[in-house]
Amino acid sequence: MAVDASNGRPSVAEYDLILKLAPHLDRHLLFPLLEFAAGQLVDEETNEVKDPAKAREITQAKYALLKKTNMTDYVANLYCELEGVKDAPAEFAERKQKVVGQLEKLEKETSKIRELLERDDVVDKLRSDKVANLEYLKGTHQVTIEMVNALFDFGNLHYSCGNYGDASELLYRFRVLSTDNDKVSYATWGRLACEILTMNWESAMEELQKVKELIDSKLSQNAVAQLQHRTALVHWALFPLFNYDKAREPILDLFMSPAYINSIQAYTPWILRYLTVAIVTARGRVKNSGVQQKHLKDIVRIIKQEAYEYQDPVTQFIHALFIDFDFEDAKQQLVLAEEVCRSDFFLLAHASEFVENARILMFESYCKIHARISLRELSGLLGLTADAAEKHIVNYIRDTRLDAKIDYKEGTVVMNHPPSSVYQQVIEKTKGGFFRTQVLSAAVGK
Repeated sequence: MAVDASNGRPSVAEYDLILKLAPHLDRHLLFPLLEFAAGQLVDEETNEVKDPAKAREITQAKYALLKKTNMTDYVANLYCELEGVKDAPAEFAERKQKVVGQLEKLEKETSKIRELLERDDVVDKLRSDKVANLEYLKGTHQVTIEMVNALFDFGNLHYSCGNYGDASELLYRFRVLSTDNDKVSYATWGRLACEILTMNWESAMEELQKVKELIDSKLSQNAVAQLQHRTALVHWALFPLFNYDKAREPILDLFMSPAYINSIQAYTPWILRYLTVAIVTARGRVKNSGVQQKHLKDIVRIIKQEAYEYQDPVTQFIHALFIDFDFEDAKQQLVLAEEVCRSDFFLLAHASEFVENARILMFESYCKIHARISLRELSGLLGLTADAAEKHIVNYIRDTRLDAKIDYKEGTVVMNHPPSSVYQQVIEKTKGGFFRTQVLSAAVGK
């Protein structure tokens, strides 16, 4: 394990997940993660590269990733950067001309059907029955199945060129008419990628739901393929999960459903990092606080189960706080967890929010087992200065709705712990039984 020589702790680079995420992402979706990794190597003040060898390694990875696409100009620039030359070899220009020729050819082949689909009088006559739509277009406008398939090819070519907006529109039009289930499935995944890459999150969520339905219905008789597609969807769903507030609840519900949490635990336990951050930062975002509390209890249980398989500072913080009840270790893990979040493509924008909500969880847990706590002790626990601690603690008491008050004269927080009934204790202990039964049933069913 790599260790940071300055403090003896594991290096943040040790927790980089890009190699685990990469096999489950389309190359176009993986590219932003490489760009982010390259940006992390640039000093913000001097604008100099901190690790030239690592930067070159990332450039090589970008070149290897994109050379099979039709983003010819960008790939040529990467080649020049790697080889230290001003002009790229002629083969890059030749390939560009070939791609331009293919675009022109497919534009001509699809011009008629694209024009028809832009006409209101034609669109108004289309129904949900694709076979009837094709018969209508064939009989009235001489549209052939080859023209429909050309839309698919044209959309794929635009996607390969990095023209995601055009690709999305073409794949949508193809999907409206095509009866080829395999190609429709590819087009739906393609549209999801396009909407993610153009940051059209509302549409991305609609496509994500369509992909989920395809996985549930079309692959119900193929357990292996269904598992592979669910695994891919989990990774693709990370983009809207951490970029679109309205995606938080539906994606968390998806991830925590028996079929998906079972696959996450069995095959991609590193997703627990993202699931944990999403759940911890969901405080105040979700409409039903009871659902958030249930998700938190479930993730604590899952992290305990999977500790032998996967750990990082984010999951170790939860383990230290809710399983070991080791507040000092939780405090230390939170410091490293913040660094990990700030070096993670998906979590950078949520690092501060995660830390703040994690402190609230620490405060809430600590107060539940103490009757009187000094402000100095709490400020040390939460990693805050004495002045900042007082302000934060007032807010924490309000946000957590704890029955507590600050004794400013004594410099303490005084807790009032009403006794809970035996019935309430039984309810709390059995609350997770139904969820565990669902997960077990899903596992046995496979």
